[in-house]
Formats: sequence, C-alpha cells, structure tokens
Amino acid sequence: MAKEKSLIIIGGGVIGLSTAYYCAQRGHEVTLLDREGPARDGCSFGNAGMIVPSHFVPLAAPGMVALGLKWMWNPESPFYIKPRFDSGLIDWAFKFWQASTTARVEGAAPLLRDLHFASRACFEEVSALPGNDFGLTTRGLLMLCKTQHGLDDEAKFASRANALGVPAQVLDAKTAGALDPAITMDIAGAVFFPKDAHLTPTRFMAVLLSLCETAGVRFEWNTEVKGFACEGNQIKAVRTARGDFTADEIILSGGAWSPVIARDLGLRIPIQAGKGYTLTLPKPPQLPQLCSICTEARLAVTPMGSALRIGGTMEIAGLNEDINPVRVRGIIKSALQYFPAFKESDFDGVQPWRGLRPCSPDGLPYVGRTAKFANLSVATGHAMMGLSLGPITGKLMAQILSGETPSINLALLNPDRYA
Repeated sequence: MAKEKSLIIIGGGVIGLSTAYYCAQRGHEVTLLDREGPARDGCSFGNAGMIVPSHFVPLAAPGMVALGLKWMWNPESPFYIKPRFDSGLIDWAFKFWQASTTARVEGAAPLLRDLHFASRACFEEVSALPGNDFGLTTRGLLMLCKTQHGLDDEAKFASRANALGVPAQVLDAKTAGALDPAITMDIAGAVFFPKDAHLTPTRFMAVLLSLCETAGVRFEWNTEVKGFACEGNQIKAVRTARGDFTADEIILSGGAWSPVIARDLGLRIPIQAGKGYTLTLPKPPQLPQLCSICTEARLAVTPMGSALRIGGTMEIAGLNEDINPVRVRGIIKSALQYFPAFKESDFDGVQPWRGLRPCSPDGLPYVGRTAKFANLSVATGHAMMGLSLGPITGKLMAQILSGETPSINLALLNPDRYA
C-alpha cells in the first residue's frame, strides 16, 4: 500500500462520508469539512433509500428531452425546469441534449450495472458488522405500470436488463399483487427486479458517521469553504470562515454546491441542482414489504420500518431549497392513482422534505482526479443514484488516493470530461 496521507474531504453527504470511511480504513488521516452542522438534512437523508442495479440507464437518455419539454408546461409533472435566463443552465441543457443518445446510454449501462452491484455488496458488508442495522432489505423492487402501454415499454426494458445480467421478470397485476399482498395496487402489471434493495437513509448515515468517528475521522462542522490557496498545480490550503486547513490531498464532494466551490479553482464541473421531494407517512393505511417505482408518475415508494416514504419530481430551479406546494400536490395525486386504499387526508400534517440532487448533464457522476491540480479529486454529480452508489464511490476514491488502479474502470466518469 502507498504511504498514508492527510486528506481533506469537502462535503458530509453520503459520498463524502463513504469516502472518509474507506480512506480512514486504509490508515489515511481524514478531516471532513461541512458547511452545515451535524443535524444537517441534505439529499442523503430524505431520499427514497433505494439500492438500484435496475437503474443502468442515465438520466440523459433518448426521449427524455421530448418528455421533459412535454412535462415542463405542467407544474405538477414529474420533471420541471423553472424558466430563467442562466448561462449555466442553458449550457447544461445543451450538453444534456447532446448526451441523450442511444450510443451513450449503451456505453454507460455496463458501468452503471457494475457500480450498483459493487455498491450493493458494500452495503451488505457494512450491514453485517455488529450493531449496524440500517434496515437493509434485499427483497427486490417492483416497477409498477398503470397502463398496458407502460407495461409494454417496461417489458422491453426488462429484456435489456436480462441481456445485461440484471435479472428482471415481467408480471401481470395478479402476480405482482401476490408478491406484495400487504398493499392494494391499481396497475396493469409490473416488472420485478429481485437484485434491488432498500434501507432507511437516516439510519445508514448515522451508521456511516459512527464508523468514521471510530476510525478517527475528524469532523469540522459549520465550516463553509470560502476559497483555496494554490501554488502551481498544488492546492496548499482550503480557506474557510474558520481558518485555513491543509492536507496532502483534497476531495471535493459538495453535492449540488460542488460547481460553486470548483469555480474558485477555475474548474468547470457542470451540475444543476435537481430538487426532489418526499413525504413520509408515519402510519400509512397499508405498508408494502417491497419498495416500488410508479413508472408513469416517476414516484418512488419505500417502506422504512413502520413508516412509508413516497417521493418524486425533478425540479431544476437552481440552488433554491423552497418547497413548491404544487409539486407536492402532484406527488399525492399520483400516489392515489396507484394505491386506491390511500386517500388525500392520509397526507394531512405530513411535512414535505426537499433535497437538491447534483445532476451532471450526461447523467453520470464525476469520480477521480483532475488534471489541473495534482492533489485534487472530485466525487460528485450522482443525481438520484447518490445513496445507491455512495459506498462504491467511497471505496473507489480510497483506491485512487492510495495510489492503486481502481477496481472498476472509471474513464466515463472523468471529472475533466467537460473541461
């Protein structure tokens, strides 16, 4: 193994914490800086908690631009871009359009499959450690199709999945209902992905934090990065409101805020914040045993202990954390169409949560070293797959920072691909 180093990780979400854990395990001296306090509530906490080998198609896929344009005019729809003149948004949208090709999607699919499966194995390893229960449930995921047309589309996707080595089964409504009899579903059918899984994100983040503390990671909370001191191709110090921090290596894992931080270094890491919302019912009228995705409505539904979390929407509206009640209403309306035992009043008094997912234009994360600075690495841009890919991203970053060849080829995730 290469010699132990001192590392600064910027960002305490699932990617930053996973990187801190795997690096500390290898004997590196890790300091993690986060702009918020320990009680932060970013997108690593309120998400749908899914581990998804079924998600081998990136967000930028053929048909997404047309679908996005259609949905844009309906503020309750699953995808919404808030109209605004912003050169960064225009540039991102153009790159998204360029990336939405069949060739790109087919090139990315084997990599995403490998990353998700490797991450699933990491979750199982962490879950097997004593006292680390974060509700990991490896019983699969149902893609619920409201219409026959939706089911036909999903069946085509299932055959692609099987060809790629991601098991998938097409089910009629009765068989899908028998697989999860605890909940009544009004659907034409479903596709079952037995290798998908789910967990409770807040519990997983607490486990990660505890493992990091035990491994000696130093946490500097409420420490916002204000800039950098650089000399040639080296970052000499990270400047914060609480003074300068120095280390051998710097890792940028700032989620949706990463481009703002990178700008101080003259780096271009195109990311738009994709706002998602979730509603967690503490006592739902019915509690499924499997997690599911309502395909036409793009809703994610996950049991977490005795609670049920329902989430969705992708709202591109900048670094804006306001809650738009129209979007929340759209989620509730859609959920009622798939689950007839639920009614609108079940959501009364439930506080909506929102989080900003860091979305790259091609739907792939940025993972690896940058060419501009010899001691800077980037791990961000995971969009809706941040939780699912958190542990493997941390493991791969630990390999890179220890001077090893990563166990998965990361050429497509090069942080300089838009430089």
